[in-house]
Amino acid sequence: MWDGGMVLTWILNWVMITVFWVGIIILIVWGVTKLAKTGKSASSTSALDIAKERYARGEITKSEFEQLKKDLGK
Repeated sequence: MWDGGMVLTWILNWVMITVFWVGIIILIVWGVTKLAKTGKSASSTSALDIAKERYARGEITKSEFEQLKKDLGK
């Protein structure tokens, strides 16, 4: 027959298992969001950098580059 100690142990075991898996899920979500934020900022380039690259490749003239720089406030 079931006594109070076994029922309490069974309930505590399920609570601990649930807390463990919720913790794992929270860690996974936190890690994925952290990686997503890092990936975005690392790969983004400023508009001025893009203008410099275009000028270096000869896609825009010096006057166009100067105008872009002026428009960007740099």
